[in-house]
Amino acid sequence: MGDTRTRSARKRKRDSETRFTVWVALAANLVICVAKAVGGVFAGSPALLSEAAHSAADSMNEVFLLASVKRSRRPADRRHPFGYGKERFFWSLLAAVGIFVTGGCFSVFLGIEAFRSGGSESHEGYPIGFAVLLVALLAEGASLVRAVRQVRGAAAEAGHSLREEIRVGRDPTLRTVLAEDGTACVGVLLAMAGMGLHMATGQVAYEASASILIGVLLVYVAYTLGKGARAQLIGEAADPEVQRGVRELLLKQPEIDSVTALLTMRLSPDSALLAASVDLTPGYDSETVEDAMVRIKEELKTRWPELDQVFLDVTDAAAARRTAARDQGAAGS
Repeated sequence: MGDTRTRSARKRKRDSETRFTVWVALAANLVICVAKAVGGVFAGSPALLSEAAHSAADSMNEVFLLASVKRSRRPADRRHPFGYGKERFFWSLLAAVGIFVTGGCFSVFLGIEAFRSGGSESHEGYPIGFAVLLVALLAEGASLVRAVRQVRGAAAEAGHSLREEIRVGRDPTLRTVLAEDGTACVGVLLAMAGMGLHMATGQVAYEASASILIGVLLVYVAYTLGKGARAQLIGEAADPEVQRGVRELLLKQPEIDSVTALLTMRLSPDSALLAASVDLTPGYDSETVEDAMVRIKEELKTRWPELDQVFLDVTDAAAARRTAARDQGAAGS
């Protein structure tokens, strides 16, 4: 019971940290979105307007992510016996779609329109645009630092490197915020480069190209995030190290002769289901086997706390072999 309360406390703490990280990103994006939009209209800058669309997409996505954290913690009920953990994956998928449509496609559209129209040669509003982008870079950078700090903590807890945690991290909410903030910083730098080259050369093509590059970057990020959320939503297996460790632990038990099947599925960022079919070693009575199964389940949950749904299907290997031999003998005669 104490271990269960400790695990619940850890989950609540992680969720609280994730919510705070998302709130920081949302506050930064809302302020920056308004500033970019006003500056973009005043300066007539397609790159700055693309960045405003980018921030609008990020703001909408943060609302999705906050909803995912809250809804995923609802307790299990009769219609959802394994809980609502996959809400995280669903809302993360919607966030990826939002990045693709609102951010990526609109930015590409603005860039193409700038190429077609030729743009304006007036740069009166560009100093204001640069000031807005500089403030945006500082705000996005602060949000990115917060996200990286939390990802580093999650990596240390899981025993991963920072790069590995970013690549295979379990929490799609945190991964989405990190991707958004990192992409936002790159997007601001592209917009500043495009505006600067436009001012220096008088060629709007540079700024239009920056807008298209921002859009392409957002489309790629959206595709990557959507692909990961889709895999988790369909039903992704637990980490390979966990699967290997579970198999080794089961095979070390004197009551188990072999493991014929071992299936896992992640139910939420910190919860997984395990279903294993094991053959028993001959000579154990039913009461001993029952006690052994209870002991093994507790050991599995203690070693891997995320395995909160464990099902062991017990068979008798010797009996199965004898039955198969009799069936073959009957068929031969």
